[in-house]
Amino acid sequence: MKESALRAGCTYDAFLFDMDGTLLDSTAVVERVWGRWCARNGFDPALFIRTIHGVRAIDVITPLALPGVDPRREAIVIQDEELIDVEGIRPVPGAIEFLRALPRDRWAIVTSAPTELARKRMAAAGIPFPDVMISGEDVANGKPNPACYLLGAKRLGFAPAKCLAFEDATAGILAAEGAGSDVTVITATHHTKMVTSYMSVSDYHALRAFTLLTGQLKF
Repeated sequence: MKESALRAGCTYDAFLFDMDGTLLDSTAVVERVWGRWCARNGFDPALFIRTIHGVRAIDVITPLALPGVDPRREAIVIQDEELIDVEGIRPVPGAIEFLRALPRDRWAIVTSAPTELARKRMAAAGIPFPDVMISGEDVANGKPNPACYLLGAKRLGFAPAKCLAFEDATAGILAAEGAGSDVTVITATHHTKMVTSYMSVSDYHALRAFTLLTGQLKF
């Protein structure tokens, strides 16, 4: 990851938010659903689940090249299980208030989750629905590929280099970085400290954003 200066006082055209782990905490669901998948396929969930955060299910399963396993079918099975399990999903502290204070044309969600799952989790957590949302279904290559963040900035109408991405996982940070965006790391769901040169905050209570007369956001 590239070196980055502290951004207090910097101005951005828009904010781009990851969802799971960044705006809402879905850890309990992920551990239940993927824990069952690990049991079926002989993986240690304590080790395996650490590697999947921020990555589409199909992109997790495909590289494993498991004998007799169809990655696309497995990804659908996982998605179906996640769609009916929203128990324990909650907003990251301060996220709802932070989003509601932003102009609607100046922020988007960029998630690896499918659209239906993203909307269900956001509703469970009370996260406001954005005018622009990029899901894992909108791009051919998921995070850490930068395509999702490039598309998010494009649909808002701004250059990626003038956007600030909020992320919690390495795959997402690399995706935002690859798009040329600056990054703030949200650590609310981290169990271990992440080593990064980017600004890290525990949650949104530690953040303040101001809308300038130009419509830009000062952070």
